[in-house]
Amino acid sequence: MMGRDFRRDRGADGANAMLNYGYAVLRAATVRAIVSAGLHPSLSVHHRSGGDALALADDLMEPFRSTVDLIVHRLRAEGRACVEDAREDLVACLSADFPTRNGATPLSQVLVRLAQSLARSFLDRKLKLDFPSRPLPDVVGETEHA
Repeated sequence: MMGRDFRRDRGADGANAMLNYGYAVLRAATVRAIVSAGLHPSLSVHHRSGGDALALADDLMEPFRSTVDLIVHRLRAEGRACVEDAREDLVACLSADFPTRNGATPLSQVLVRLAQSLARSFLDRKLKLDFPSRPLPDVVGETEHA
């Protein structure tokens, strides 16, 4: 998606830095959703904690990382290659609409519903997670930049 020569490097600048920033935005929103659902973000379903205080956030955000990837791909195509030029667009990932049984729903709300459904699953001892109809947003919006 990022080109044949692209290598993921968490310490690199450019697209890597934009991915880091976008994933941090997504992770923070996921943590807020988890805490608002009454869960503790260090619990884990899949990721091994290993001292990671946000392992559950890593679990729940995983299906939505592609939203950030799509935004970074678009930003690179527009010639933007640094976080300073991309912050607004990366934060806007939380407004990306996903198709749900309730109609188009922003990612921030999708995360809340997912965390709430996980909490209900723990209480009911029956796994029934509230995911969107598909893991990609309807459209990855563009923001105006100065």
